[in-house]
Amino acid sequence: MSTSPLHAAAAVLEAAGVGAHSRLCCALSGGVDSVVLLDLLAGLQARFGFALSAAHVNHGLNPAASAWQAHCAALCSHRGIPFAAFSVDVARDDPEGLESAARKARHAVLESVACDWLVFGHHRDDQAETVLFRLFRGTGLRGASAMAAVEPGAEGRAGRLRPLLGVGRAAIRDWARVHALTWVEDDSNTDRRFARNDIRHRILPAIETAYPSASASIARAAAHFREASDLLDELAASDERACGGRMLVSEVLLALSDARVANLLRWQARCCGMAAPSRARLLEALRQLRAAPAVRPLHFPLGDLVCCAYRGEVWLEPVGGGLPTPCHWVGAAEVEKPWGVGKVVFSPAPGRGIVRAAMDQAAKLSLVTRPVGLRMRLAPERPSRTFKNLCQEAGIPAWMRERLPVLEIDGRVAWIGGIGVDVAFACPPGGEGVVPEWVPVSS
Repeated sequence: MSTSPLHAAAAVLEAAGVGAHSRLCCALSGGVDSVVLLDLLAGLQARFGFALSAAHVNHGLNPAASAWQAHCAALCSHRGIPFAAFSVDVARDDPEGLESAARKARHAVLESVACDWLVFGHHRDDQAETVLFRLFRGTGLRGASAMAAVEPGAEGRAGRLRPLLGVGRAAIRDWARVHALTWVEDDSNTDRRFARNDIRHRILPAIETAYPSASASIARAAAHFREASDLLDELAASDERACGGRMLVSEVLLALSDARVANLLRWQARCCGMAAPSRARLLEALRQLRAAPAVRPLHFPLGDLVCCAYRGEVWLEPVGGGLPTPCHWVGAAEVEKPWGVGKVVFSPAPGRGIVRAAMDQAAKLSLVTRPVGLRMRLAPERPSRTFKNLCQEAGIPAWMRERLPVLEIDGRVAWIGGIGVDVAFACPPGGEGVVPEWVPVSS
């Protein structure tokens, strides 16, 4: 016996820990799925005590778009539910198509809503269609896991709830008819030129002719895929710790199998909020990492990210990332300062690094990119060297040179990340020193 939409929705809210402290925003398109969702949430509000609002996104792609918005506003007004409408410009030249462009624009504006949970009307048939769509495009395990009923938020981002994910389309329409709900029909949903519509109206029905419970089975398989994907994420987190953190120790990393290295790098990419690199690019990056000597630098593009290897460490950073903004301060030498996508850490070290008094007594401390005409002398017996000479002698590759942090004390260069301390600021043996350490990627 199938679970009713009301019981299914309540179970998801309970699983998410929704209560009197929670703010829920229903993504209301005006279609039957979101209208039923709004009806269910309104009915459950007294039981759970959450604050409920609704948001509509007007894409401006259909002549009836304004009427749909007005219908959503009227539904909310009748129930006394706070309502907000947003208009978006959808890119017509998105390489992934108009559907994808509209979805990205919609989700981007919904992220601006002040709430704890964004609530969507996706159901079991949507889940099956999503799995098939992604499988046809050659997705990996995580992509095949499709949508989750509960996705907790992170770093100020609202979580996502899909209370109807276990409910079929037919049951949702039955609920709407029994409760005399009114909704709008988007004629573009029947246009089979769109891939998802073709799956919905031609491919999935054909499958269900031979396998009547196909939608439920595919949705159930998605849950299995998600469980396996979660286990791979746990493995990646464990491997990252074993390899030293976000800055991966090359020797330890390359002792892992290719599959585990690829899994770790994909997971790190997602943790950075980036799309996972393609399998082909990952395998080529791994081939180059294994083929190159440990001391050889690597700067290999992986789509939105770059795989970097330098001095026995491997890390990912955004394309064009790491280009820092100068910062200035006065005060204690033992500080941590951001630098691009990484940081510079100043730690006390007797007899090493920069003489502490020079930093403590400075009127201005600055971290900057290399100034014009930069020269530095690393030892009393050595001559002053140009920045280019210093980088060549230190084996610093060209792609890293523009991002090297340069510490200036009252306008004089005292230290360059990856190179060393100028002799004029070097801490004598037995003196109080401060050692700067440049970490290219924040851990």
